[in-house]
Amino acid sequence: MSLFSSLGSLLTTMADGLDPLFGPSAAAAAIILFTLCVRAALHPLARAAVRGEKARAALAPKITELSRTHRDDPERMRRAVAELQTKEGASPLAGCLPTLAQLPVFFVMYHVFSTGSGAGDLLDHTLAGAPLGQHWGGVLSGGPGLVYLGLFALLAAVATWTYLRARKATVPGAPGVARALPLLSFGTLVTAAVVPLAAALYLATSTTWTAVERALLHR
Repeated sequence: MSLFSSLGSLLTTMADGLDPLFGPSAAAAAIILFTLCVRAALHPLARAAVRGEKARAALAPKITELSRTHRDDPERMRRAVAELQTKEGASPLAGCLPTLAQLPVFFVMYHVFSTGSGAGDLLDHTLAGAPLGQHWGGVLSGGPGLVYLGLFALLAAVATWTYLRARKATVPGAPGVARALPLLSFGTLVTAAVVPLAAALYLATSTTWTAVERALLHR
């Protein structure tokens, strides 16, 4: 059995078990439940990422001092900051670990939901009338259209919160790639606009988990 068929069978089994509670939306509920399980398994990586962020925050005074010392030599400044972060184990990319770790899962799910390979009749199910296998452009009015609008509103709110928080946490003198990372939070909106509803539902659940998780870890 291929990986795609295995995932499709797992989601179908979960949907069958949830059918008494959610009826026609059981498949959507199964996707959400599966996503929560994936993110729970990745929680240790999220904790490690937060520890890295706190380590970088603790280095902020030293980085500020380096910026004063090397203010006339930007290249030397970048090297000095990179050396300091390496020495203290504070990688500027540590916060990306949970996202990178779940990319293979998302790609597999996207293949299943966009091609129907191994999905059985999973994509024939709906969420409030919106077909799980359809893109937002196919349904712009009525109840199904409201599902997409609600999904985009949720993703926009989470992306904005993530962007503002990440901008605030960026330390002075950080490499250009680290300063640009906060903008990636809005990539979820673009992705949700081009994938089927089933994949967008996975994406919305995962990004919302991330926002709540990081809020709790940074208390």
